[in-house]
Amino acid sequence: MEKRISIVIPNYNGADTIGECLTAAFASKYTNFEVVVVDDHSGDNSIEIIRKFPCKLICFEKRSGTSRARNIGAHNSTGDVIFFTDADCLVQEDTLSIINKTLSETDSSTIIGGTYARMPYDKGFFNTFQSVFVNYSETKNIENPDYIAAHAMVIDARTFRESGGFPEDFLPIIEDVEFSHRMRRSGCTLVMNPGIQVRHIFNFTMVRSLRNAFKKTAYWNIYSLKNRDVFVDSGSASVELKTNVGSYCLNLLLLVLWGVMHKNLFLFLVACALVINIFINRRLFKAFFETKGSLFAGQAILYYMALYPLPISMGTVAALIKHLYKR
Repeated sequence: MEKRISIVIPNYNGADTIGECLTAAFASKYTNFEVVVVDDHSGDNSIEIIRKFPCKLICFEKRSGTSRARNIGAHNSTGDVIFFTDADCLVQEDTLSIINKTLSETDSSTIIGGTYARMPYDKGFFNTFQSVFVNYSETKNIENPDYIAAHAMVIDARTFRESGGFPEDFLPIIEDVEFSHRMRRSGCTLVMNPGIQVRHIFNFTMVRSLRNAFKKTAYWNIYSLKNRDVFVDSGSASVELKTNVGSYCLNLLLLVLWGVMHKNLFLFLVACALVINIFINRRLFKAFFETKGSLFAGQAILYYMALYPLPISMGTVAALIKHLYKR
């Protein structure tokens, strides 16, 4: 039986991607679905592009935020099930069929998560790095994920409407983390299906990649410090990433001590920290290799270990300062 699936997409100034997003959605091999797009008072020509597609369009008269856009879209949908995704994500041809099959194996209190395909829409090292990193991080705990990301979230329509929706007075991002935690406390089950995939349009350069890492880390830690779950193995805020950043900071300290005291013990400790870090991150490194081979894997591992921890460390410090200042 094909359940009616409502694809709900918030959009804000997404003219560069919303056309590709909707083209992919309407190319689905699944037939019983609708697309609801909520435009959050865009200043570009997004609406003109959206109106070329047979979707339901809701336009806000003032900027209200992604959470409200998702909530309004869900409440104006007609499907049995809501599939949340983003305006820079491309639904695969078989994604909705996989969702329908998964729904037959779960009940209405189960929230199902998908993830990014390992290969993003746009080529380039930093785009692929981010897509593999997120795919690995979000799918390693299939049966008991800490949260379900709203770029690929499946939820029973009635369950969502009774939940109160995404928090509208919240941080600019990670509202899906708060929603997932709240729903789990209310008795819902969270599960991941790695087969439910969207291809993300990143358009990352190195600067954008590092800026994204800083921003997400800062907001994530603001929430986690308040929620007292900083050390939880949670999606892209994984144990692997936290170990990598911890190893990075420890090795910087050890190298400074070696430079001051000239004792080879510090170099030995650096080597030990690197070995432990590589061991803990071995499955992520394997994912890099499986995606694009040894050359890409080598570049990705070097970037991940030598540069990526810097903005994450800075984002953590920024969040900690903000947390202490509020106290």
